Amino acid sequence: MAPRPDLVDPPDLRDGFEQIFNAHFAEIHRYIARRLSDDIADDLAAEVFLAAYRGGYDASRGQVRPWLYGIATHLVARHRRTELRRWKALSRTAERHEHSHEDAALTRVAASELTGRLAGALAGLNGGDRDVVLLSALGGLSHAEVAAALKIPAGTVASRLNRARKQLRKALGDVNPLEENHG
Repeated sequence: MAPRPDLVDPPDLRDGFEQIFNAHFAEIHRYIARRLSDDIADDLAAEVFLAAYRGGYDASRGQVRPWLYGIATHLVARHRRTELRRWKALSRTAERHEHSHEDAALTRVAASELTGRLAGALAGLNGGDRDVVLLSALGGLSHAEVAAALKIPAGTVASRLNRARKQLRKALGDVNPLEENHG
């Protein structure tokens, strides 16, 4: 009896997969955790490497790192509704008054992760723009790496990032957080 095709080791990853996993797992986990949460990142990071292992790496795709980020971003996209609800909840949390212990705790968590205005601004971006911003900011990927991860042209990355920055600045009151003097 032949083994199931989805359980057969891809020949091009069988030998080097442990090295790929060891080199990139913590970084991919950190990216997912910053996008969603540590709890979800535990499961999704494992799913990224399972998908990578099953899918096999093709060197013609380019470097391994952007490929893994692409898989991670795809899996995060499947959780987009949850992610979007989280951004909106963080935004609302910053706007309401604390009425209970739960509200106070939620406010502290929200403040430690993102300001409410930034969360609302991120929630207001379209999905493609938000992915480019978060891959750049949280993943630390270059334009070329973001392009490879999302399988889009580098020029599209640049235009999405530019558009997103303008929208974020406007939502944050036209303040550029990179300038030291805001007034």
